[in-house]
Amino acid sequence: MAKTTQIKTIGNPLSWIAGTLTGAGSMIAKGTDAIGSHDISLPEVQRLTTADLRGALRDGLDDFLHFRTDVMMMAVIYPLIGLMLSFLAFQQEMFALLFPLAAGFALVGPLAATGLYEMSRRREAGEEASWLHAFQLLRSPTFAPVMTLGLYLIAIYAVWLYAAAFIYRVTLGTLAPEGMMSFASMLFSTSEGWAMIVIGNAIGFLFALTVLVTGFIAFPMLVDRRVGLPVAVTTSIRVAQQNKRITLGWGAIVATFLLIGALPLFLGMIFVLPILGHGTWHLYRRAVRFPDS
Repeated sequence: MAKTTQIKTIGNPLSWIAGTLTGAGSMIAKGTDAIGSHDISLPEVQRLTTADLRGALRDGLDDFLHFRTDVMMMAVIYPLIGLMLSFLAFQQEMFALLFPLAAGFALVGPLAATGLYEMSRRREAGEEASWLHAFQLLRSPTFAPVMTLGLYLIAIYAVWLYAAAFIYRVTLGTLAPEGMMSFASMLFSTSEGWAMIVIGNAIGFLFALTVLVTGFIAFPMLVDRRVGLPVAVTTSIRVAQQNKRITLGWGAIVATFLLIGALPLFLGMIFVLPILGHGTWHLYRRAVRFPDS
């Protein structure tokens, strides 16, 4: 009897998106038990060196070049979001929030890069990988804990914007600058402006450090394994504690790349975010070891 080959097709893009979102809804309902963890055993944390940072970036760049077309299609949304937020800030004359809005990419970046982690994971495992497979995370049992951790990042971002607005009001806001040029002039020529810069950067550093320590290992781990949220976050903190210098070095690399990516007009994010996302996956793979790996 002749063997019949069944060919799978994506079909109409709208129906595919609708089906994916429908599947995501059911997976949230079924995957809430994955937020916790029945297995509370923690993986072994590795000692990291600067060579691991270089290796993670090198492998991240290699993944970017391999998936170039796919990840650029995914990453183009980030400069669009940045431009939209900047436009709204100008329209509302909230010039003081332009930098906090841009800096917020560092706070929500781990969530935005989850699709990139999945692509790197599939490539490493020798599986077929594309941007379509990245969206299959919406159907995965790990989607619930990933989104729970993502909501935590979004909440931190919201608090950061509120804090930035408050710092502006009690410093430079007392001088009531009129227009962007007046704001820029007062920012660097008045004591209130310098107070805003120093206090804002100090508070922003604390927000960024909190996100870095709790999330830079947790997100790729949740994509990789059904370990549950408590194990993933605890492991991320343990990695940071045992590799303080390397963790701060990775944070500095991320901040530098994002600063470069924000210019001009956030267009650099199309290249920067995929490299950082893939690089974070490879840093995670260097940072922890599971008994079965």
